[in-house]
Parts: sequence; structure tokens; C-alpha cells
Amino acid sequence: MKELKLDAHCEAILQEYRDNLPAFKERAAAIHKLLKETLDGAGLLVAAIESRVKTASSLRGKLALKGGKYASLKDITDVIGLRVITFYTDDVDKVASAVERLFAVDWENSVDKRKLLQIDSFGYQSLHYICSQEDFPYRFEIQMRTVLQHAWANMNHDTGYKSGVEVPREYLRNMNRLAGMLELADEQFSRIRADITDYRRRVQALVASGNLGEVPLDGDSFRSFLDLEPFDKLNRRIASVNQAEIQEVSLLPYLAVFKALGCRTLGDVQAMIKEYGEAAFQLACYQIGLTDLDIISSSLAPQDICIAAILKRGGGAEGIRLMFDQISGTSEANGMLAEMIVEQAKDLPFMNQK
Repeated sequence: MKELKLDAHCEAILQEYRDNLPAFKERAAAIHKLLKETLDGAGLLVAAIESRVKTASSLRGKLALKGGKYASLKDITDVIGLRVITFYTDDVDKVASAVERLFAVDWENSVDKRKLLQIDSFGYQSLHYICSQEDFPYRFEIQMRTVLQHAWANMNHDTGYKSGVEVPREYLRNMNRLAGMLELADEQFSRIRADITDYRRRVQALVASGNLGEVPLDGDSFRSFLDLEPFDKLNRRIASVNQAEIQEVSLLPYLAVFKALGCRTLGDVQAMIKEYGEAAFQLACYQIGLTDLDIISSSLAPQDICIAAILKRGGGAEGIRLMFDQISGTSEANGMLAEMIVEQAKDLPFMNQK
């Protein structure tokens, strides 16, 4: 490809770029690192943070087109460019807030392309900040947009002006329709996240207030329920048999078991704890009472509550096997363990109560 000719002024700008290229690369990496650490520290999950230094050929092309408007390299604001890609539209503004705290923003040259579109049009949406740092004489650009806005920008670039060929009106219309669909999808994803967040807050409030019968049993509500340590009292009672320590493990696998046993609300789970807690203690005492076991798992209480419920409801060894399959995966050993538990439990008091 033939190299574009530049006048002496533009060649001087290009030489200034070459002289400072190592500093540009070092600064781009430092800004990237600072952005990542700041967003991670704020707990803001983003899809990607990208950074680049404009290539010499790209800068030459820019100077060939409009080099006369630049007095020096300092007037070119995108030699260093960064892009933060978020999952949700409202996170773009959160990233922007972080950028405003980290860097000095040149508001006159920054642009919010989200606000430039007409009410009846769709298209490229992105927030562009021109930023600077006191210890660095050159400005840099930070773009912020969502994953879907990023996808649109890339598709529009590849199918539109990049080709240098005028695109027929019918294709432009289809691209415009697609842009509208992506914009709607962006809005809906953010709305769904907000709705889920509100639901979790309501669940936490209901759990905290003790209105467990009003809380549907699902992953979020069960986590909030576990925060109340509903099995702790029974576990401590079981541990006292051998003066054992309790090793904490995740109890989330028991969500599926409680659902399989017919629990639909947290109130149902609480009722099972109350109804089968004594039977679970009897079972646990038989299991560990004649051993020197000095560590028990925090899962022992919910496990034995579920086993007691299965046995009292007539589920037998098959029901217990299915429970172990749900918790730890299918295994022949689960069947043998279930048979052994049935044999252990047959003479316990709770099995002989009507």
C-alpha cells in the first residue's frame, strides 16, 4: 500500500509520536491497570476493558485527512484510547462516575453519543470522555458502552462506512431496525436486573421479619434463610454427643431436596425442621454415638431431617438413595448407604411412633 504523503508540519507531529511511543504504551498500560483495579474495588463487573495506542499508519492517515487542524500532537486526543464494555446500560454511568473521579475530564471535547440520536432514530451509542492526568502532557480517550452497543458499533463499522461503498437504503433501514432491537434488549436486561434486585431485597426483608410462609422457596430465598442459621441449634445438639467440632460446608445442595419433599415456601422448610428435628437427633445419635468422631459436618442436621421425613413418609431406601443422588451425584454407593440407614433407623423411637 502506498504511503500517504504528509507536509512538513504533519511529519513533525508524526515524529513527535514516534519519539514518545514507549511513553504512550507505558501510560496506556498504567491507565488500564488503574481502571481495572478501581472497578474491581467497587465490585462493578464489566465485560472487558480494552486499551491501545494508535499505530503510526493510523496516525498518518488521520494527519493526511485533517492534519492542518492540529497545532501539535497534544491536540490529538485519541493517540491513547481505552474502552470499557459493560453488561448493562446503567453500568455505563457508574463507570463514567469512576472515570470522573480518577481523571480530569475535558468536557468541551467529550461527547455522549447516546444523547445525540433523535427520538425516532437508532444507531451508534457510546459515551466518550477525553481525559488527562497532571503528570502526563497528552490527553487520552475513554469510551464506555454496553456489550450490545459494542456489537452494534462493530457491525455498523464492518457493513457501513468502512467499505467505502454507499449502502443501499433498504439495507440501512434493516440496520436501523436492528439498532432499535438492540437498544430495547439493553433496556430490558437492565430492567430485569433491577427487578431481580428488588425481589431479593423483598425476600431478605420478609425473612428478617420472620414471615417465612410468604417467601417462595428458591435459590435467593434459601440463601437468605441459611443466613439465619436454621440448622445451627440442631447441629450443636448433635455435636454435644461427642463434644465434636462443627465443620461448615455449603447447604445449598439441600434446596433441591427440600423441594423434592414438597416444600414450596421457607415456612414449609421451617415446619420440617420443627416436625422432624427430634427424629433427626435420634438418627444422628445412633450414627455417631458409639464412635469417637470429633468433627461433624454442618450438613448433618439438614441431611438427617430429610432422611427422617423420607422414612416417616414411607419413602424407604429408594427415597434416601434419590436424596443422596441429588446431593452428590448418582452412585451405587448411595444405594448401599441408604439400605444401611434404613436398617439403623428401624428400631429408633421415631420410627415406632404413630
